[in-house]
Amino acid sequence: MVALKAADVERFVARPDPGKPIVLVFGPDAGLVRERADALIRSAVDDPRDPFGLARLEGDALADAPERLVEEAHTIPLFGGRRAILVKAGSRNFISAVERLVAAPPGADCRIVIEAGDLKRGAPLRTLCERSPIVAALPCYADSARELFRLIDEEMRRAGITIAPDARALLASLIGGDRRASRSEIEKLALYARGRSSIEMSDVIAVVADATVPAIDATVDAAFAGRANDVESNFGKVRSSGVSASAIVSAALRQAAAFHRFRLAADSGIPIDEVMRRSTPAIHFSRQKAVRSAIETWTAKRLEQLIGQLGETTLEVRKNSALAYPIVLRTLLSIAIAARRKE
Repeated sequence: MVALKAADVERFVARPDPGKPIVLVFGPDAGLVRERADALIRSAVDDPRDPFGLARLEGDALADAPERLVEEAHTIPLFGGRRAILVKAGSRNFISAVERLVAAPPGADCRIVIEAGDLKRGAPLRTLCERSPIVAALPCYADSARELFRLIDEEMRRAGITIAPDARALLASLIGGDRRASRSEIEKLALYARGRSSIEMSDVIAVVADATVPAIDATVDAAFAGRANDVESNFGKVRSSGVSASAIVSAALRQAAAFHRFRLAADSGIPIDEVMRRSTPAIHFSRQKAVRSAIETWTAKRLEQLIGQLGETTLEVRKNSALAYPIVLRTLLSIAIAARRKE
């Protein structure tokens, strides 16, 4: 048995296979790992708040007492009914506990869910679970554009509200990377629009973009200013906040296009300060120095070449989603190097 494919994972979570009472949920998307683990627990017990129905164990504790997992798996609830065990992996190796469990699996009325982080291929726990016929291994990777659209539509239906196509596309570009964070942003947007029939692009900009655009702008501004160290540090912060790689490169592309317009206007004889004052949307005061420096540093011809490079990066990100973040970071660093060399 190997880790389930993305489509099979959703079906398994909706209707768990009783022949696989042990489930490993793992992957880089911590929010999605938690969401799926919670869903599996909810479907396994009548009341997740009942301590007799749900036992919570820490993987670090099982490393010292591996026999405890089997004991819990074969414990009969005091008042009968179904039972579940949630194991949260920590920093210590508790594979011995899982090996004992696989050798002595629980009964039909007990489900064990192991919630882990990003287990690389070949990791002992992942290998053991993927090879066992009674264990389901559910990988949780960052949502694709299609999955983000499905998530948006699902939450909009639940809220009884529609979202304009352009607003939907913008929202999808601003979320991703962590399912729980994405769902939270969508729910926040729906709450903001409560009492109305639809959500427009201005709503997305007001509610969602405000939380992410400043951080992305700081990353992009650092690239255009030639500050490679700032690019790396800011990029890490933006990525950890759940902003998708496509949103970052889209922001860089929009920025390059804006700088190109500004540069052409300045080349026509309009003072740079006037060019910036006329900008729509207005340039935030905190960015005015960086924007002015970029207009002075980059020529129209170089910006045209850069727009083409960013367009190619956008396509590369779509084709290689697993390497999306490294691809975007590489491009931003190349922009920073070019800015310093004035190439």
